Amino acid sequence: MEVFPSFLYYGETVKKILKRIIRLTKGCEEDTKEDTKEDTKEDTKQTPKEEVKNKDKKEDLMSMLMGNPSDQPESRILMLHSELSEEKAMEIISTFIALTQLIKPKEGLKKGELPYDPIKFYISTYGGSADEMFGIYDMMTSVKEKCIIETIGMGKVMSAGTLLLAAGTKGHRKIGKNCRVMLHQVSAAAVGPLFNMTTELEAIQKMQEQYINIMVSCTSLSKRKLKSLLNERVNVYLSAQEAIEYGLADEIV
Repeated sequence: MEVFPSFLYYGETVKKILKRIIRLTKGCEEDTKEDTKEDTKEDTKQTPKEEVKNKDKKEDLMSMLMGNPSDQPESRILMLHSELSEEKAMEIISTFIALTQLIKPKEGLKKGELPYDPIKFYISTYGGSADEMFGIYDMMTSVKEKCIIETIGMGKVMSAGTLLLAAGTKGHRKIGKNCRVMLHQVSAAAVGPLFNMTTELEAIQKMQEQYINIMVSCTSLSKRKLKSLLNERVNVYLSAQEAIEYGLADEIV
């Protein structure tokens, strides 16, 4: 996994929201003209009918920003099948939000039952940004309180993707028989004045420790064993069976 400089991307989700805001703004301009005419009349207290109308306007605003129910993803399947960039991470996090916050939870839950159906998260990646990896991990931790996240590693699961595979709900993490798994230390480059490079190095060391602590909590690896593996080689390659032995996954598919 790598530490990348921050670039701003606009994914499809953000583009849709921006378009809706523009449409909403145009609609507001027309409403303002009508309201100006009405404002010339004497101010009076809102009637119950007017209060309902204003409430409907607020609901219309939320529906325009979030989209109609038909716009929401029906499938509970996510895929990370490319480099983990800021744009890709935003798409994944947005989908997690849509599947657990913009949809009504189940009613009449039995004891121990989660309010949402499981989410399948397919992973096939060479890795990418460590910051985005932590962002998705934090979202997954929150989502697991509401539903099961079934992670499925296919083809190659490397670098940042390895932690995300392990971050699925324990007992529901799967891996393809011929999938290659790779983990390594956080890598980055720093240039500039010496004091800046020293600060960057300290930040990278903290990130490395953070990565190790999370991996230990998600797997059956001890901190000592994981550090030993990471210090042994630049890239540590594991077979699907070894990934299960280390607790990165639970079963081969």
